[in-house]
Amino acid sequence: MENKPENQYLNLCRRIIDEGTWVNNKRTGERCLTVINADLEYNVAGNEFPLCTTRKSYYKSAISELLGYLRGYDSAAQFRAIGCKTWDANANENEAWLANKYRKGEDDLGRIYGVQGREFVNQAGEKFDQLKQVYDDIRDRNDHRGLIVTFHNPGEIHMGCLRACMHTHSFSILGDTLYLTSYQRSADTPLGLNYNQIQVFTLLSLMAQITGLKCGKAYHKIVNAHIYAGQLHKMKNIQLKREPFSAPKLRINPEIKTLEDVETWVTADDFIVEGYEHHDPIAYPFSV
Repeated sequence: MENKPENQYLNLCRRIIDEGTWVNNKRTGERCLTVINADLEYNVAGNEFPLCTTRKSYYKSAISELLGYLRGYDSAAQFRAIGCKTWDANANENEAWLANKYRKGEDDLGRIYGVQGREFVNQAGEKFDQLKQVYDDIRDRNDHRGLIVTFHNPGEIHMGCLRACMHTHSFSILGDTLYLTSYQRSADTPLGLNYNQIQVFTLLSLMAQITGLKCGKAYHKIVNAHIYAGQLHKMKNIQLKREPFSAPKLRINPEIKTLEDVETWVTADDFIVEGYEHHDPIAYPFSV
C-alpha cells in the first residue's frame, strides 16, 4: 500500500538534494542545502499517521514535546520529566544562550514556544493565554477566522534559547469538522521534520477530540527546508534507498476530554501507534 505522507516527505528530501542551494548557517556554523517553500498535507480524518518508516522514529518523544508546549514549559528539566530530551542541548550547550543575561540557570529555556502560547506578553505588559482562548472558541463553535496560536513574539526573541521553528497554528471549523494549518520557518529535514509532522497531526487530532469535533486535514507549510552537510551522505545513500512501509495509525486515549486533562495527567503513553513497521534507525547529527 502506498504511504502517501511518507512519500511526500521523501520527495521533499529529494527536491532539496536536486534543487537546493548551499547556505552557510551563522547560528550553527555549518553549511546546509536549502530550498524555500514546501507544503505537506496530512489526512488526519483517515488516520494516515505521518511517522517515518524508512528509519525508526521515536514518536513518544515528539508527542511529549508537544505536551510540554501545550503546558507552557520553560525548562529542559520539565521536558525530561515527561520523556523528551530534545531541549537539553539548547538549554545547556548553546554558547549564545549560556552568555545571555536572561538565562536563569541550568536547564532554563527562556520565553520559548509554549510559554508564548500560554503566557504571551503584549506591548502593554499584559499576559494572555492564547491556547485557552482558542480552545474555548472552538468548543463554543466561534470560528471568527482568527483561531490562531503563535509561539512567535518578536519582542521577546532575545529572551529565549531558540526562536520557534514551527511558530503558528491556525485552526478552522467547517460544519462539524476541525482543520489545522501550521506554519514553520525552518525545518531540519532529516532529523527534526518528522517530529514536526507528528506534532501537527497529533495537535489536530487532540484538539478535535477535546472540543467534540471531527478531524479534517492538517496543512503544514514550511518556509526554509534544509539538509545539513553532515546529514547528506546518510540521507542520499541510506534513507532514500529504502522503500517505505504502510502508514501506521494513531489512537488517542478517549478519556482525554478537556484541555485541563492535557494540562494535568496526560502522558505520551496515552497515544498509541498501531501497525508501525520500520527500517533500522539512522543516527543523523544534531546541530545546536
